[in-house]
This record gives sequence, structure tokens and C-alpha cells, in this order.
Amino acid sequence: MSVKAFELVPAVQRDQLMGDQARVSVECVECCGKQLYVGTTDCLVHHFLLEEVPSKATGRIQYSARKLQQKHLGLKRPVAELRAASALQRLMVLSDGVLFLVDMATLEAVPSASAGAGGAKIKGVTSFCMNGNPVNADPFCVEIAVISSRRRTVQVFTVFRDRVQLVKEVTTAEQPSVVSLDGYFLCLALASQYMILNYTTGASQDLFPYNSEERRPIVKRIGREEFLLAAPGGLGMFANAEGVSQRAPVHWSESVMGAAVCFPYVVALDQDFVSVHSMLDQQLKQSLAFRDGHILQDFEDRVEEALVLTEGAEPNIPRDRFQILHRRILQQAGFIQFGQLQFQEAQEYFRKGELDPRELMSLYPLLLPSSPSFTRCHPPLHPFADLHQLAQGDLVKVLHCKRFLVSYLGKVRGTEASRVCRTEVDTALLKLYAELDHKSLLDLLASDNSCLLADGAPWLEKPGKYFALGLLYRCHGQDSAALQVWTRVVDGELQDPTRPDLYEYIVDFLTFCADLDLVWRYSDWALRRDPKVGIQIFTKRSAGKDQSGQPKPDDVIAYLEKHCHARRLYLEHLVLERRIQFTAAVGPSPDSLTCGSTTTTVGLIPKEAFHSLLAVLYLDQVMSLLGASPPAPPDLLSQARDSLQALLRESNLYSVQLLLDKVQGCDQLLLECATLYGKLEDHGKALDILVHRLRDYASAEAYCLWASASSRDPACRRRLLHLLLDLYLGGAVERRGDLEMATVDLLNRHGDQFDAVRVLSVLPEGWSLQLLRPFLGGALRASIHASRTSRLALGLSRAENLQLLHDRLKERRGPVVVSERRGCPLCHNTFSCPEVVCLPGGIPVHTHCIAHRLSDFAPDKHSTQNSNRT
Repeated sequence: MSVKAFELVPAVQRDQLMGDQARVSVECVECCGKQLYVGTTDCLVHHFLLEEVPSKATGRIQYSARKLQQKHLGLKRPVAELRAASALQRLMVLSDGVLFLVDMATLEAVPSASAGAGGAKIKGVTSFCMNGNPVNADPFCVEIAVISSRRRTVQVFTVFRDRVQLVKEVTTAEQPSVVSLDGYFLCLALASQYMILNYTTGASQDLFPYNSEERRPIVKRIGREEFLLAAPGGLGMFANAEGVSQRAPVHWSESVMGAAVCFPYVVALDQDFVSVHSMLDQQLKQSLAFRDGHILQDFEDRVEEALVLTEGAEPNIPRDRFQILHRRILQQAGFIQFGQLQFQEAQEYFRKGELDPRELMSLYPLLLPSSPSFTRCHPPLHPFADLHQLAQGDLVKVLHCKRFLVSYLGKVRGTEASRVCRTEVDTALLKLYAELDHKSLLDLLASDNSCLLADGAPWLEKPGKYFALGLLYRCHGQDSAALQVWTRVVDGELQDPTRPDLYEYIVDFLTFCADLDLVWRYSDWALRRDPKVGIQIFTKRSAGKDQSGQPKPDDVIAYLEKHCHARRLYLEHLVLERRIQFTAAVGPSPDSLTCGSTTTTVGLIPKEAFHSLLAVLYLDQVMSLLGASPPAPPDLLSQARDSLQALLRESNLYSVQLLLDKVQGCDQLLLECATLYGKLEDHGKALDILVHRLRDYASAEAYCLWASASSRDPACRRRLLHLLLDLYLGGAVERRGDLEMATVDLLNRHGDQFDAVRVLSVLPEGWSLQLLRPFLGGALRASIHASRTSRLALGLSRAENLQLLHDRLKERRGPVVVSERRGCPLCHNTFSCPEVVCLPGGIPVHTHCIAHRLSDFAPDKHSTQNSNRT
């Protein structure tokens, strides 16, 4: 109970009401603006004017009540209920079972306009209520629900200035005692239970049982289609029009006789106390001693009635003037609802009234920029100096107000209402997001925004939102300042858990940064922290399609000279992933291959220099691991050698002789040495190393396959395998057993690649044929297959020849005529014998002529003359 939400302040003294009449007491009260109406047990209605007077001593609000008049209603029973309808200037009074209208100013009874209309009074009424959510569009009428003392009925009336009109009558199972009305929904307290009834459809919903004979029932409308009910067990239950409770109940006294709601508080009255409970956490926040309490009623400013009156006066006011007046009243209504923490209603009024968001923002200290060009509306739209005055020190209220402003500004941002104050709106959202740790802070800064740097930066620094501060710097084009803040966070100088992957984010930012000076400046920091991740600044950047403005690979290589590991990763990217190709360097320009203390100068074209440099880096890494003390882990050494061997086998652009000079003399790198000899096509030395020095027969066999795979000579593989076979057969005597088994395996696995006759001629005579069975079987099958294939090819050739001969004979269309009168077209001599050669087209020529001049012959088909003479 640490919240001082309410104070008990005297408004009207007892002697102002009853004088010295001891038996007279207050039965009901009603307040409309500054007008206070009090109904007493002696059937009098008292009318007071209340004025707020700040105390000079304490500064607290006090009330000064001035009695305007009083009126006796002419009945014998007390005044049971009073309700003001300010739009009609009428006061509805219930006394002795009769509900009638009186004028709010004179307290005179309103005469009936006509008997047929139902008159200006209703008889047989036990209780009534006004509709807080009217369904009638007429601004000059109000809706009420009446509990009739007869026939267990509830009646809905429309009340006009001088008459009442019955709208609907519904019957209930039990006699209701209390009613509340919202829209079309009646919330009733029956004799044994509460229920909600739709008076248009007749649909009803039972809520929970309640015994009205044991205690007084309570039914209060607290919002749109929502009610507060007194439940058994000392509970205040909430229920909506669907019969569902969307709020947890509050625990109050078993003897509660009245309740009211002033969001976010529920105020309850019993015989000794006024208790204040929170609707948010259902806890008791305040308790005020108040003995012999009788009535608890809540009075709010008549916002809706003011709007109804304004809208009803539209036909009598010029359009431009009405729009200005209507907007102002809507804005004032919004601030009234805002002061009562009715945020949904306030937001709707602000939207309809096209409120300048700065009017609302000005209530929040330091939210507007330090040098604003905004001044509040005059006359003011509200009486609040700032948010602290409105909340009266209640931090919970302040928090709810800030959350409302976040929601409101988020909705108006980008709309026409915020067009002229986009900078103020964005900056205010940044400040609120930072203070409330809102998830939308980063979204705001990552999008197009107008946040002020000078105003927003301190609000981000104070709660430690350094990642967001960097984004704010970026929005203002200060990438260097952003990186400076972010790197301090990664280094631990500043604490901000927003982005656990902030280092990776910085690397990604540098990858796509167009400012190369900034990239060079912060790449060293990134590479020192994690070379494997930091090198992505250059590898991902160079992978893009747009190469304009990108750093040159040779510049990157030079920059990475002091980052050996990163340099190797970048070269792997160029050589193995991108397979980069460069044009030859102009003129003699030797490249220096440097890693640590090793420097080798080679005169190569650039593409060979990169391949050679990567190979040297691989080789130096392997040698470093081989000479490490204590010995390097086997897995690490194996991985390094695999990378080196893969590059030596696959690349054709590195300097073979350079690497061969470095590995010669190192017995631990004989396999790499053999690969280099293979690149020089010195296969004899390579196989000699593998067979006689390493005795690695599997690698020797794999070498033959690898070396022949890239050769264009189809007989290369056969020559290499025969060379390997000769090495096996000519090996030392003490290794004869191992070499014989290697020979047998080689022949049996690659029998189809060998010349079987040659192999059989060099194999020792004492070898078992059973060991060579797979090879001999394969050779025999290959020989038979070759024989049959050649015979088949010969047969096919003969068949093709016969087919061609047949086709030639078919092409002959008649005899070839040769006579002594006809000359040879080549030598122009006549034919002396029938031995001729027929050219295409049936032209005869001498056989000896065709042998010498066939290539120069071009027959003229037009000069050919056919003759039947012999």
C-alpha cells in the first residue's frame, strides 16, 4: 500500500445540506462538470456549484461549494437516484417508484409534451441506468434502462427533452435488482445470479450465482462492453459482453456496498474503509478510513455529451468554423481521456482531431528536441504542466503513459499528421525505445529515419545501447564513429549485450563498406582478433560481381604480409575458390614470395606468383610442424600435408623448380618431392622415390593414374605402368617378396593396360600362374575380344564395299559409247581401243590421261553430246 492514488477532500459540509435536521441524510449524488446535485431522504434535490481552490499552504486541491438552490419534489419518499443528461439540460430523478425529468437549471419538473407520447415520467421503477455506449445517432436524446417493479421486466427507453419513449421490453426469469447498460447489452443482478442479456436478439449469458438477499449486488459499467460485478467470496469480477473475464478479479471486503473504476484503479466502499485496488496486479494499493459510508459514485467529464452537442450544432455553424471547433473539442476530449488513462479512447480522439503529436509529446520532459520550434496551443488543450503532474508521482502511471506514447507515435509516424514534425517524432521514438528497452529501436535506426544525432546519442549512451548508437552514427554518415563505438564494445571497454555477434557484424559491415580507407584502417583490428573471420572482409568483397572500387589482390597480399595465416586464407580464396586469372605483368618484374623469415624472389607472371606463394606458405607450414618441439599433433600435420599435396597435384601454375629446391634433402617430404618430379615429367625419378625410398606401392600406383590423367597421349598410362613394372621386377633381392606381391597386384588390377606379350617376356619363369590368373584371364579375354573385333570389322568393311559396288552399278543408266570419231576430253585424241575410264556423267577418257590429269579435270556437262553411234 505504497501508492497514494486518492485523497479524501471535503466538498459540501453537512450544515449546507440539512442544517440542524438530524434525521435527514444523503441518499444519492450526481455531478456534471461543476454542477453537483444531492438527493436527500426528505425528498429534496440540492444544487451546488463546485469550484477548485488550491490551498496556499499545502498546494493541494480543495473545493468551495456554493449552494444555488434546492427543490422539494412533492413526494413522501427519499430521492433514490439522480442522473444528469447535460445534452438535454435535464436531470432524471427517481423517487417513490416514479422516474421523471426536471430542468438542471431550475429543478422544475418538465411537463409532458403529449399524453400519447408516453409523458415525461415513468411509473413503477425500482432502478435505472444510462447507456454509456448509446446506439441512437440522435445527439439530443439519451438511452436508459429501467427495472420495472411489475412482471419481472426490464425496459429500454429513449429520453428526449420533454418526453420518454419505450424502445424495448424484455422479461427475465427472476426479478432484477440492479442493471447496467452498454450498447445493446444489459448486465443484470437477479435474485440468485448475474446475467448478460442482448435486448435486441434476446441472447443471454449466465455469469455466476449470487444471493442478493445476503449482500447488496454491484453492477458497474467500466468500459465498452465490460462490467464490474460483486462476486461471492469478496471478489470483484470483470466480465465482458460475451460472458468472459479478461482480467483477474480483485479481492475486496465481503461487506462492500459500492464500487467505482478510475483506471487503473478499482475503488470499493464498505462500512469502515475506502479501499483502492489495482486492475493491473490486483493488489491493494491504498486504504482510506471512512466510517458510515453510504454511497460511492464515479463522475467523469462528459466528453461524449460535449461531442454530441457539437455534432448536433453543425448545421448552424459555418463549415470552416465548425471543422476548427470540432477538431479542438476532439483534441480536448482526447486529453481528458488521456488524463484518465483511457488510452484507447484518447488515441481515437487524437486521430479524429488530427492532433499535432508535439502537443502530446510536450507533456513528456526532455522528449522534444532541445531547440524546438514548437509552442503549445493557446488557449491550452489541457490543464497539465507535464506528465509528472498528471501522474502525481505514480511511476506505474508514468510507465503506462510512456507505453501509450510509443504506440501512438508508431501509428502516426509516416502519416500526414506527422509530416511537418517527422524529426521530432522519430527522435522521440528513439528516446522512448531506448528508455523502455523496446524491441523496435533497432528497426527504427535500420530504416529511413530523421532522428537527431545530438539529441538521440545521450539517450542511447545512458542505458548502454552502444550498438544502436553506432547505427545512429551510420544514419548520419559517420561510419568511422560507428566503428569506433562497436570495436570498443567487442574489446570489452563498453558493455552492450544487444548483439553477441557484433564482431561478425563489423566484419560484414567492412565487407560492403565503400570507403576503402576505412576498410584498411579497421581490417588490421579484425584480422588480429580472428584471422579466419576477419579475412572475409576481402574474400566476400572480391566475390561480388561489381569489381569497381574493390582493392586489388596484390595490394591485399602486401597488406596481409604481417598476418601470415590470413594471407594464406586469402590466397586459398584466390587460387582454389575463385581460380583467379591475371594478365601477364608488363616488363620484367620479379615477385618476392615472403612468409615469416623466408623470402624467395622469382621472376613469374602474376598468376604464377599467387600459386607459387600459396605453395610456399603451405610448404613452410608443413616444415614448421615437422620441426616443432614438442611434436605437432598428427591430425594437424596430416591436414597441412594434404593441403600442400592437393595444390601440388592440381595446380599447373606454381614454380616447380622453386619448390623442388626447398623440399630436396628433406626425407619427410619424399611424397611431395615425387609429385614435383611428376610435374617436370621426370616419372622415373618420381617412381623411384615412391618404390625404392618410400616403398609406398599404393602411392606409386596412384601416381601413374594421376600423371596420366592430364596427359593428352593415350599411351601415357601404359608407359607409366610398364615403367613401374620394370622397377618392381628390377628391385633389390632382399625386397623380392614385397616387390613380387606388388607386381602381382599391379598386373591383376590393371591388366587391360599392359601389353601381355611384353609382360610375359619379362616375368620370371618360376612364377606361379595361379597368382597371375586374373591378369592372364583378362589378357586372354582381351586378345580373343580383339581378334573377334578385328574380324568383325573386316567383315563389316567387306559388306560395306559390296554395298558401295552395288550402289555404283545401280547408278549406271546405260552403255558408254566409244568411237574413233569421238575424242578424249583430256588429250583431245580419238579412241583407238575400248580401254577407257568413265568419269561421272558417263564421259569416257583414256586410262593413261586420267592417271596424269584427273585433278585438273572439270567436266563441262553442257558440252557433252550423247550419240548412239559405235
